[in-house]
Amino acid sequence: MKILVIVFMFYTTVFAETIDCTKVFEERKVELLKEIEKIDEARQAFEALQAATNSLFDKQQSKLDSQRDDLNVTMRKIASKEDSIKKMLEENKKLLASINGAKNDKISETYSKMKDSAAAGILSELSNTEAAAVLFTLQAKKVSKIMAKMDAKKASKITQRLVLGPPFK
Repeated sequence: MKILVIVFMFYTTVFAETIDCTKVFEERKVELLKEIEKIDEARQAFEALQAATNSLFDKQQSKLDSQRDDLNVTMRKIASKEDSIKKMLEENKKLLASINGAKNDKISETYSKMKDSAAAGILSELSNTEAAAVLFTLQAKKVSKIMAKMDAKKASKITQRLVLGPPFK
């Protein structure tokens, strides 16, 4: 058995290839350089993609900022117009109230200068709501004189409207 081991060792040393460490290191060095090249290419591609993405993001952000600014300008214009419309509406309401007041004063003045029987005849031809609106503007003494000259049924219906009060529509 010893002989066999000795023969085996001799055989291994004589026929075995000698391993050249430098050759192995050189092959491994070449493989590592290729891997480094691949990693460097991937890094460059990643950096280019990152730069393109950042550029696109910046463009979109500036476009969004521009749209936001335009929207704010439009909102200020709308708010300004809305305020203007509110002011005009208030002015129109005041004008309408003034016109209605003048109209009612004119109608009231006209009926108060009329004879009671003539006013009663005209008011009898109006609808109950219109007659109540006219009578509401007159003094109570004048209203009682006119109502006394009217048909009792018509006068009672107008009185019911007067009890409800304005608006008589």
